[in-house]
Amino acid sequence: MKLRRIAAIARKESLQVLRDPRSLMIALLLPLMQMFMLGYGVNLDVDAIPICAFDQEGSQQSHDLLARFASSRYFQPPVTATSHAEVTRGLDARVCTVALVIPSGFTRNLADQGAATVQLLVDGTDSNTANIAANYARLVVGGYASEVQLKAIQRQGGRIQTQTPVLVQARVWFNEELESRNFIIPGVVALVMAIVGAQLTSLTIAREWERGTMELLVSTPVKPMELMIGKLAPYFVLGMLDAAICLALAVGWFEVPFRGTIVTLMLTTALFLTVVLCIGYCVSVALRSQVGASQVALVLTMLPTTLLSGFSFPIDQMPAVVRDVTYLVSARYYVTILKAVFLKGSTLAELAVPVACLAVYAIALVVLAARAFRKTLD
Repeated sequence: MKLRRIAAIARKESLQVLRDPRSLMIALLLPLMQMFMLGYGVNLDVDAIPICAFDQEGSQQSHDLLARFASSRYFQPPVTATSHAEVTRGLDARVCTVALVIPSGFTRNLADQGAATVQLLVDGTDSNTANIAANYARLVVGGYASEVQLKAIQRQGGRIQTQTPVLVQARVWFNEELESRNFIIPGVVALVMAIVGAQLTSLTIAREWERGTMELLVSTPVKPMELMIGKLAPYFVLGMLDAAICLALAVGWFEVPFRGTIVTLMLTTALFLTVVLCIGYCVSVALRSQVGASQVALVLTMLPTTLLSGFSFPIDQMPAVVRDVTYLVSARYYVTILKAVFLKGSTLAELAVPVACLAVYAIALVVLAARAFRKTLD
């Protein structure tokens, strides 16, 4: 293996990238678009929930309950409805996600029986939001119920226990503000690496076939390993540049905490980038069409990274069979590393298992990619 031949192939591929506006757009604009679209467009935080209120009684007690909803950061100020039909129209038109119905006799039941019932209607088309909104509403009503009970005991001259027998002091680690952006943005870095790396390298060998230059390439003394390294080297540099851009945007623009070291991040990024580059190269060797290779590479990288890496959905909530499949997805280990480096400040020693798995993946694909190309025209 000679460095001179590798450098010649790398120079040729670099010139090809510079002359191809599509490749430059994928390499430079796609990471920016993904970071901003997913950074601002994907938000799993549920707050400021729109709520409608149908107060059939209109008493001071019912107004106090509605005031608690208005003062909660989880709900918008309630929109007043005057009938059940108006509540139904509000839920159908998505004017509100939650509707609270306070029946007549609410105050009388509180005074006579010490208990009253209110109705909560929740739009269940989005099950996750509906479940969270219902729990928030229960917390608000529960706080109001405790206050009513406390006042009732005071009026009866009862003794109030001011000290709670068991007190929970909760402290959130790693993502103290519980911002969904802090664990979404690191996953976007993996998505960018997967799409950019595989998309660009899936065109390398297929482009030679479509442009009729494969005969010239086969006639040269370059060896398959030299060809692979020379073809992938420019895209490796571009991928690492994209990783640096994503890191700068994540920390500087989106203000995601970065508690690890750049060395740990870049070393693991280099491993994952090697994996996706080799996947794209193998696809390019197998298929002689740029369009077909691009589509297959997209399926092999973007879909697993999005669905099976823990980026979009928690792996521990998946069915057992699907959880077992995720161990075959290299992006699973890289996303785990990214979140640990960004939020926990983990070191290479603490990430030994996912780093080792990613390294094994990279070595296996390098060997496979090196053997994939044959200097024949068949």
